Amino acid sequence: MRLYSTDLGIAREDGPGELSLLDLPFADLGALLRGPGLAAARAAAVVRRVALDGVRVHAPVRRPGKILIVGLNYRSHAEEALEMFAAMGRPGITLPTEPNFQVVAGSAVAAPGDDILLPAVAPGQVDYEGEVAAVIGGRATAVDPADAMGHLAGLTIANDVSARDIQQRAISGDPTASIGVSKSFDTFKPLGPCLVTPDELDEPLDLRLRTRVNGELRQDDRTSAFLHGVAELVSFLSRYQTLEPGDVILTGTPRGAGVFSGRHLRPGDVVEVEVERLGTLRNRVAAAPAAGGAAAGAAAGTTTADGLPAGPGSPAP
Repeated sequence: MRLYSTDLGIAREDGPGELSLLDLPFADLGALLRGPGLAAARAAAVVRRVALDGVRVHAPVRRPGKILIVGLNYRSHAEEALEMFAAMGRPGITLPTEPNFQVVAGSAVAAPGDDILLPAVAPGQVDYEGEVAAVIGGRATAVDPADAMGHLAGLTIANDVSARDIQQRAISGDPTASIGVSKSFDTFKPLGPCLVTPDELDEPLDLRLRTRVNGELRQDDRTSAFLHGVAELVSFLSRYQTLEPGDVILTGTPRGAGVFSGRHLRPGDVVEVEVERLGTLRNRVAAAPAAGGAAAGAAAGTTTADGLPAGPGSPAP
């Protein structure tokens, strides 16, 4: 199934651009997963059918209990990180043999089309990272890799936005900074546009991921290049904390993030993360509003299916 969280409720895509609104009393897929689960979506009656471009699309899970960020999970990205450390005079660093991860705030989630807001305290080195995100469907504590996929609700697309100056301070040992904080600003975790359930995907996972900024291709790799597959990540992370329905795991990014070329995001930039069979996640970059204000797209928390942004003047569904 291809499932959407929309302003009209939970919907299933039954044909290209055609949604079936389901008779489910949940605001988003996160609430569904924390309740009866995907079986309810499979059994639900169709209320009516609408066009995808006629609804506002939320992030599949609007407020995860936790987001776990996996780093250095593509060999191409790990190699460019080692190159950067060597240039910084730290050539002795080696690749980790186990998944490297951080926990970030669920409040960082943004919808497709929402503005990515450059925070006033760290606006100058904000960076993109296109990723595949795994959404947990069933409670998992210390699960075996062979059983891990049974705890998965499906996959979606994520942009792991980071404030690199704060991240670099943390890496350099500044006790007032942390990598988790650098990735937890409001709007720094766009998710969407839909959740694709495992029955729609093949194993081993081999999906092409591409990230573009203002139409320029910056990242291009395949999930078959993962150092640690989705099942391994679910199993490993579940040994450190119980994974709950609606939790989100970002599985890593390939070579090409802006920090390695000095090309950080600026107001007006448009970032598109396209993943084969999952769709395209598109967000514009904007300066954070003055204290007490709110950006239109981020305040609404929703967008039209492909529009940028969903603010005043956006067509009503």
